[in-house]
Amino acid sequence: MKKALAAIALSAVAALTLAGCTDSGAAPSTSPTDDAGPTELTSIRVAALPIAETGALWAAIDEGIFEEHGLDVEIVPAQGGAQAIPALLSGDIDFAIGQPFGPFRADLQDLGVAIISNYASALPVSAGKDVNAVVALADSGIVSPKDLAGKRVSVNSLGAAGDVTIMKAVEDDGGDPSTIEFVEVAFPDAQAQLDAGNIDAAWVPDPFMSMIAGAGGNIVVYPYQATIPGLALLTNITTQEKIDTDPELVTAYADAMAEALDWAAANEDAVRAAIVTYMKIPEAGAAGITLPIFTAELDVDNLKTLADLAVGYGVLPAVPDFDRLIQLQ
Repeated sequence: MKKALAAIALSAVAALTLAGCTDSGAAPSTSPTDDAGPTELTSIRVAALPIAETGALWAAIDEGIFEEHGLDVEIVPAQGGAQAIPALLSGDIDFAIGQPFGPFRADLQDLGVAIISNYASALPVSAGKDVNAVVALADSGIVSPKDLAGKRVSVNSLGAAGDVTIMKAVEDDGGDPSTIEFVEVAFPDAQAQLDAGNIDAAWVPDPFMSMIAGAGGNIVVYPYQATIPGLALLTNITTQEKIDTDPELVTAYADAMAEALDWAAANEDAVRAAIVTYMKIPEAGAAGITLPIFTAELDVDNLKTLADLAVGYGVLPAVPDFDRLIQLQ
């Protein structure tokens, strides 16, 4: 089997891409109140991917939603949810927004990591499009999922929702998923790797999906829609220790995030404006981005289906303990 599905070593802190900080647009450390004088904000560090979905968080911070809940948010860039787990365990960050597979593996190792809410979900089949896709260059000859068999396909994090749903889509289309060679490539680097011929196809979200397709590339498959429509793209993650020792902070974050996501869902223009500001892409590009469903509501059954598929493809050795892993706030 050619799949490069090596498990991400959770203790490998050196693998983190959390060295820098973004300009989060967060408020200063105090905020005025009516008569009681300034109220101090609690500073928190939140790991998030530098992708379009994070536009909801950037925009909500700029809107002052987290400040209203007493929080001063610093966003720390990460490549994937799994890479943020060591930083959570070390206390370097307080929360992370990432794919579910980091928490899945952490739970299987009994590391005390919990999913406390959803952040963004894929679109239903009726939408006819989705927020991520497998794309290939126009002259690649790759036009359907079965064409990915025997090819080099990039994902941003090996052994996660990307390769699991791609394998399922390929199998359902009559291809052999065991012959796919998965290669770990950060989303912003996918176009260059395609152009260089180092990979045959790439799994990417917007804005990279729209950029590659807009340049003449093929949308091969929307793997989430092909397998588990409406699947959680990103979840809010913290540690059980944080939940136990500082429940008020966890509740404040969860409440602020729920309000932020509801606001973002109703204010797509603000989300797109934040994407322009923080990702430095043209307004026209941001206007064409397919946004996810921003919601804190988590479909646990979909996550269980994803975990079952991962076990079936040998990506996970067992199904996580969902009673322990899911700690909704």
